[in-house]
Amino acid sequence: MLVAGCGARSNKPFTATGSAPCFTKKGFSKVTTDPNKVGFIAAFADNGGLRATTSDGNLLTIAFTLDDTAVASTKAAFRAHAPAKLRPRMNDIMESERNAVLVWTTSPSPQQLQDAIGCLHP
Repeated sequence: MLVAGCGARSNKPFTATGSAPCFTKKGFSKVTTDPNKVGFIAAFADNGGLRATTSDGNLLTIAFTLDDTAVASTKAAFRAHAPAKLRPRMNDIMESERNAVLVWTTSPSPQQLQDAIGCLHP
């Protein structure tokens, strides 16, 4: 069996600080992990929060939970505190990957989603 080094995944949780540089490299702007700028829920996530904007203005917020067992409660918190206009679309704009909960302003394009998930790092 062949194992590729780049594709190997670790079991370490993703973190905001480990992921942020990749978002900048992928063309996201206004990338920040500053708790004062990432929003309330992401600011209190155990492994940090991140906020970034795509080239077409789609705002992405990520809460990096302690581990995948905390994802459901973080998703529930995002749903409970979402603006009324976003609540009906939460299934379209919220994703999770291991311990990361991603929330977009509008449904991401397949490329935006692929870039974001590819940037998640421990």
